[in-house]
Amino acid sequence: MEILTPREVPLGGLRAMTVRRTLPQRQRTLIGAWCFCDHYGPDDLAESEPMVVPPHPHTGLATVSWLFTGEIEHRDSAGNHVLVLPGELNLMTAGRGISHSEYSTQNARILHGAQLWLALPDQHRDIEPRFDHYAPRPIDGAGWHARVFLGTLLGETSPVVTHSPLLGAELVMEPDVTVELDVDPSYEHGILVDTGEVTVGDDGVIGRGEIGYLEPGRDKLRLSTHGASRVLLLGGEPFGEQIVMWWNFIGRDHDEVVRYREQWESLLESGADERFSLPAEDPLAALHAPALPNARMRPRG
Repeated sequence: MEILTPREVPLGGLRAMTVRRTLPQRQRTLIGAWCFCDHYGPDDLAESEPMVVPPHPHTGLATVSWLFTGEIEHRDSAGNHVLVLPGELNLMTAGRGISHSEYSTQNARILHGAQLWLALPDQHRDIEPRFDHYAPRPIDGAGWHARVFLGTLLGETSPVVTHSPLLGAELVMEPDVTVELDVDPSYEHGILVDTGEVTVGDDGVIGRGEIGYLEPGRDKLRLSTHGASRVLLLGGEPFGEQIVMWWNFIGRDHDEVVRYREQWESLLESGADERFSLPAEDPLAALHAPALPNARMRPRG
């Protein structure tokens, strides 16, 4: 088992909240189609900064918002204006291009969750944007409960359409509990530990905030706890494509990402672009893209 450790990253400008970024890393860009993982909280918003992420663009990916505690207001340029709530999946497929904003609400006293991205395969990365919401039912076992928000696990299948074979599930376990899960042996898996620590079979221990990566070839995962723990189980078939991921864009080469940046900046300067538009009635001005790196970006994956 390969352990991916997080690094702290400020999110959202000058008054930034801090998130723990576990994916991508230098040694690993993808786990299936999962290409990005920010994990945050629990943050007491009476003492720490709220989530304030003004409108910004995405291409070639889908965002997965999953909350443990709190409430986030989402707006996007496809006309969706919704609340992100604990235990409910909000999946925004950017496709050819979308922009959105995220703000924690006044009802959110504690903010705690994960923001994840999925790379879209080449044949689907230019589709029209869409938004899916799904509230998975809890599955209860002896000392644990789970919610399957993407794919199939524990006899439960999410109805949300994905563009590559995927798994996404939350598992909450009491102290001194072992759960054995039947999984697809064609999938690679990442186990993100939110709270506590988890032992994976004979492979070792994953600490809080870390992801344990497992190669394809297993049809079972055995997870054991000492104290109470919560994990996100992420999986999928190896993606099989290389990507260039820079800022909020996913493309296939340097020049494509440069073009996305130019189109976004054109929208902000002139108010019109063939790829991007802005969410309606957003309270804050959109973010400008940062400067491009001096060297050409190389595909990874």
